[in-house]
Amino acid sequence: MKQAFLVFLGGGIGSCLRYLISKSLNPLFSNFFLGTFLVNVIGCLLIGIILGYAIKGALLSQNHVLLLATGFCGGFTTFSAFAYENHNLLKAGDYLNISLYTLGSIILGVLAVFLGLWISKLL
Repeated sequence: MKQAFLVFLGGGIGSCLRYLISKSLNPLFSNFFLGTFLVNVIGCLLIGIILGYAIKGALLSQNHVLLLATGFCGGFTTFSAFAYENHNLLKAGDYLNISLYTLGSIILGVLAVFLGLWISKLL
């Protein structure tokens, strides 16, 4: 039960933070969802760092991983919003921005996980 509460707590905090960032940054560009884009890349970086620390040794307990990686990063990043925003770009025929947004999110997201793992090895 404690573990489910940790996931719930981290997820709630991550979701609220994602909402605030997306709400403030998404309106800056009419056809590019900057807030969601940054949240997903930052979330990938964070999960790389968190899991890198967990792999590195007994630096993080299983409860820390549940709170931070499963909960916070799971609530903070948002694939469903990403998919819906891609749908809207495709529906609008905005092929340039859907290409930049989709490829940029995937490529930078994967690179951010690698960077996070690398950072965790240095610290």
